[in-house]
Amino acid sequence: MKIGIPRGLFYYYYGDLWQYFMKKLNINYIISPETNKEIKQLGNKYATDEMCLSLKNYIGHVAYLSDKCDYILIPRIDNYGIKEQTCTNFLGCYDIINNLFDIKIINYNISSHDSEYKGFIKIGKTLGYTKKDIKEAYLYAKIRTQKKQKLDITCNINNLNSNKKKILLVAHPYNTYDKTIGFPITEYLKNLGCTIIYSDLFDKELCKKESKKISANLYWHFSKQIIGSIELCKDKIDGIVFLSAFPCGLDSLVNELVIRKINKKCLNLVVDDMDSFAGVETRLESFVDIV
Repeated sequence: MKIGIPRGLFYYYYGDLWQYFMKKLNINYIISPETNKEIKQLGNKYATDEMCLSLKNYIGHVAYLSDKCDYILIPRIDNYGIKEQTCTNFLGCYDIINNLFDIKIINYNISSHDSEYKGFIKIGKTLGYTKKDIKEAYLYAKIRTQKKQKLDITCNINNLNSNKKKILLVAHPYNTYDKTIGFPITEYLKNLGCTIIYSDLFDKELCKKESKKISANLYWHFSKQIIGSIELCKDKIDGIVFLSAFPCGLDSLVNELVIRKINKKCLNLVVDDMDSFAGVETRLESFVDIV
């Protein structure tokens, strides 16, 4: 039996946890490759025009895996508590995929009534493991993931001491680390002599607390986590790049709100599924010159 893990959306929050969990239980799994031209074409084939680029790419990753595994892992994440809502794509993704493809899906819920731990128990039971083995594997995966995250956060914070121009990249990790969305931008900024500070690599609870200084009524869980990073490092950075995927409803509202409230040089980039990068290069070069 082989489990497929699409390299998009949820992967950038739970990918490490899933992999450590499956390795501990000796589950065979496959991760789709970095987003490439084939995956983008598959995403556009099955997606509708109203879907954001991130979701289109995710659908492309699922399509790539559809004939290469027995199950595909797709959670259904509604919220993490009151006023901790996620994007509707995180809630509806399971139903979208289930209606688009004739594949077997392993799914679990995360909401105010369903915890992450319960979700992993469901995964393990679906695959025929005992609750004792599942619990041991989950705790092992959780500890390993937390250690890795602490190391990544430490490296990111240390970069605030760099002598180069420091640019805070405010973006969801599924955009930041996607090969066709955020990667070309971070690489280009590095080539221009900048040090990238990643908004998702700070203490999440501290970021949520700090985000209230910008907006006390911010509604979305993941937006709070990245926006709060601005307050944590605003005195140590030279500029901010807001990056979102067209046409993200959350970012179009939140980024505009934040830009109007902060006193820092910033650039708002919206990436679509066009292949041309020339216009983005010009804007990045101009922004770095201003900084």
